[in-house]
Amino acid sequence: MENKKPKPGYLLSVLNMRCPRCRRGPMFTHKNAFKKLSLDYILGMPENCPECGQRYDLEQGFWYGTGYVSYALAVAVSIATFLAWLLIIGVSTDDNRIFWWLGINGVLLVAIQPWLMRLSRVIYLYFFVSYDEDYKKSTPFEFDHKL
Repeated sequence: MENKKPKPGYLLSVLNMRCPRCRRGPMFTHKNAFKKLSLDYILGMPENCPECGQRYDLEQGFWYGTGYVSYALAVAVSIATFLAWLLIIGVSTDDNRIFWWLGINGVLLVAIQPWLMRLSRVIYLYFFVSYDEDYKKSTPFEFDHKL
């Protein structure tokens, strides 16, 4: 009888920034994105997943699409902070509460930008590479460039 590990959860794998194919291997070289503020450090990734061998950079210019994902994440964070501000403090045209929210939201977005950049890469790769239960026996996903 083969002892199989349970299938890792989708959302937890995304938030832990794990490989989409095996959901076990780390996608980034350094665990903490906030330790050193340099793009090489924040976005440092191994070429392949150490667990299943999935190539992360699927083709040249692949990561350009993460800008759209990062934008959507920033909008989602802004909507969430606005709704929280609206429920807790309220919005009025008689004072400057809306400008306080804009300032705090802007600072928050800048502060969590390293995490958003990483998360957008993870989500974008999850669009193209699906989970493979038999990742040890099958070959990693590759784009087919034959037309």
